[in-house]
Amino acid sequence: MTKVEPALQADARWQLIERITTSPPFQKSARLKDLLCFLAERTLQGQTQDLSEHNIGSVVFGKAPDYSVVEDSSVRVHVRQLRLKLHEYFDGEGRGEPVIVEIPKGGYTTLFRNAEQEPAAEPAPAVSGFKPLHKWLPWALAALFLVTTLVAWFRRPAVSIAPPPPWPLAALFDSSDNPVQVVVADINYGMMRLVDEQTVTLEEYLSASYRSGAGFTNPHPTPRDLRVNKYLSGSLLTSYADLVVVDTLLRLSGNSRDRLVVRSARELRPRDLEQGAFVFVGAPSSNPWVSYFQDKLNFQEREGKVGESPKFFQNMHPKAGEQDTYHGLTFTGSSGEDYATISLLPSADGRGSVLILQGLQQEGTESAGLFLADAANRQKLQEALGVSGSPAQPFYFEALIRTQAVAGAPNATSIVATRVIHP
Repeated sequence: MTKVEPALQADARWQLIERITTSPPFQKSARLKDLLCFLAERTLQGQTQDLSEHNIGSVVFGKAPDYSVVEDSSVRVHVRQLRLKLHEYFDGEGRGEPVIVEIPKGGYTTLFRNAEQEPAAEPAPAVSGFKPLHKWLPWALAALFLVTTLVAWFRRPAVSIAPPPPWPLAALFDSSDNPVQVVVADINYGMMRLVDEQTVTLEEYLSASYRSGAGFTNPHPTPRDLRVNKYLSGSLLTSYADLVVVDTLLRLSGNSRDRLVVRSARELRPRDLEQGAFVFVGAPSSNPWVSYFQDKLNFQEREGKVGESPKFFQNMHPKAGEQDTYHGLTFTGSSGEDYATISLLPSADGRGSVLILQGLQQEGTESAGLFLADAANRQKLQEALGVSGSPAQPFYFEALIRTQAVAGAPNATSIVATRVIHP
């Protein structure tokens, strides 16, 4: 937590902020803790001029000084999440707090209001001379309310209860009610690799110089190169394939869909992996975080010269009848075969699960999501792995699937090979 002045530490309102940030709803997101502390500190110190969206992005989220709030909505997204977390706190652990903390919509200042405060009573309306009307009108309104309530009750539609998530998604939603974070690909990163024609490690991707655009290695960039680099380093983009996968996950999550949180790969930090469940969408060439788990997988993405050589899956330990390599489309948007893997692994701390959906091209990634959306495909996957239902104990695996793409649209997906993963 940010170090504050002694005078502020003695303020009961700041002490409330400290209690909130150490409560369970805030344990899984250091970013939301930092955001709340920044907003509250500036508000309590009377420095509300610092609470512009652009300044919050620069100070709290480490954005470049010239980043565009029009193209990058991460501050607005996190503030919306913060409002939900505050509501969760005061509905649960903080129910007995005498003061309630809110971030009113339309701004970023922090409001501290007395929990006992009631709205000012409205003045009683003047009574007209029609006393008989004044006497029977409340009874008439009560009778009308009763009749409409009864009609609505008997004509109410049947309430549909959302089903629980099916396997393998069920493994992500444990009993601790932790959020499941869906980390979508960073298309800006993929394009910067193509522009620069260089591979980038996860460590390089996380460096401040790379994210600010200073990692651009072209020794003689043209003005156009610089403009493209500036745009790519300051915006957040993802692919249509990732949107299809997110939509699929929302539909499959059933009664747990409100626990899904969508994040960009660029927003994630190594410490975030210490707890919770994750879904990573995309291959290492578009979502560098997948490379963190590559050594645990049998089917690993490979490529030659960036932008020139087609990507492929390397079969690290081929079985009888399997190929050493599986090559997909030369580039996204073309027609032919593409490949993807669906992998379920233990999380970094071993107390959760990680689902990875990665395709060689966007068609492959999209096909992985569509594969899981089909109950018959999920049944075929269980049969190939030798499991049924939702296993009582953690069951980890990876599956290589093939899809036929026509002009960028995947279809006719089938299972090529599977592996059971033993942590």
